[in-house]
Amino acid sequence: MNNQIISAIKKVIGDESRPVALHEPLFCGNEEKYVASCISSGWVSSVGEFVDRFERELAGVCGAKYAVAVVNGTCALHVVLAVSGVQPNDEVLVPSLTFVATANSVSHASAIPHFVEVEENSLGICPIKLEQYLQKIATTKNGFTVNKNTGRVIRAIVPVHVFGHPCQLENLQKIADKYNLILIEDATEALGSKIGGKPVGSHGVAVLSFNGNKIITTGGGGAILMQDEALYKKLKHLTTTAKKPHQFAFEHDAVAWNYRLPNLNAALGSAQLEQLPRYIAAKCALAQRYIEAFKNISGLNILQEPENTKSNYWLVTLVNDKVDKNWRDDTLSALHEAKILCRPTWTPLHLLPMYKDNPRADLQLTENLHKRIISLPSSVKLGLEYV
Repeated sequence: MNNQIISAIKKVIGDESRPVALHEPLFCGNEEKYVASCISSGWVSSVGEFVDRFERELAGVCGAKYAVAVVNGTCALHVVLAVSGVQPNDEVLVPSLTFVATANSVSHASAIPHFVEVEENSLGICPIKLEQYLQKIATTKNGFTVNKNTGRVIRAIVPVHVFGHPCQLENLQKIADKYNLILIEDATEALGSKIGGKPVGSHGVAVLSFNGNKIITTGGGGAILMQDEALYKKLKHLTTTAKKPHQFAFEHDAVAWNYRLPNLNAALGSAQLEQLPRYIAAKCALAQRYIEAFKNISGLNILQEPENTKSNYWLVTLVNDKVDKNWRDDTLSALHEAKILCRPTWTPLHLLPMYKDNPRADLQLTENLHKRIISLPSSVKLGLEYV
């Protein structure tokens, strides 16, 4: 089967002699021009025209009223958890099948990641299993949902759009409303994806990432999206050290964070954002080529966007129908020998040493999927020739 997989991938990406990375950035627009303008003006740090421009244009693309640009997605989720009402020692529901930053952000807010199960068709939190689980372990005290096993308040839920595929956000919001939970959307991998024709990030409060491996990049960088003006003003103030506006004085009115995105990075992001529609088209075309290449290989499928959604196909995902403990690693070894640098999913977070004792649901499917999934080369440039 390994030879079949390698052959199918090469049908899509060509037979390049150099190693083919999982996901590389692409700079083919105004990146150099905009960054050079920052350097020539001297505005390279935490203020400048591109910070305001990037926030304004990003909010427009995502269907949000406001955006606050910050240094990375982890900081974005950390600060919005803290500002939204998550208290020290609260529990926050997160999937175990996600990048570690989702849980780390909860920990940075002095709260407890509580791991819940996903569904197979989107890899996002499963609403059905979540409802069944909460019925079993949750009770209500003084208007709050409390974990009967730990006595701690379950304060929030952070759904993740894994690999760019939108999860069942509306159904998860219904559960959040029922159990009085704050819902914060982790859309770090899903810029440009849509649910029912609406961009992810337009629902309420969401966070994005612009790391070098994301669909667009600011080098590092992240953002918080929201509809509420008061929340925007609070987040903007607290992510910029809570400095009060003044011509020359340094007055601060809160213990805050220095999470500001530099103007240089925002300039890069503004140029990248101009390319977003083209990049998404290229990635969707690349995914379709993979779907075609693998359609006749028994037992293997490319994960496709859930019904009533549009995915940005950030990482094209190969799924084995069966659990074979040796298949994933044997296949990855063969792919790397062929200079095709594919990757497994992240190790489920509940299996990491710092989170092994955290509260969790039955995560059998999460562990199952970890053994069955390989992410394929998904760089934008690989799909451009197909659009």
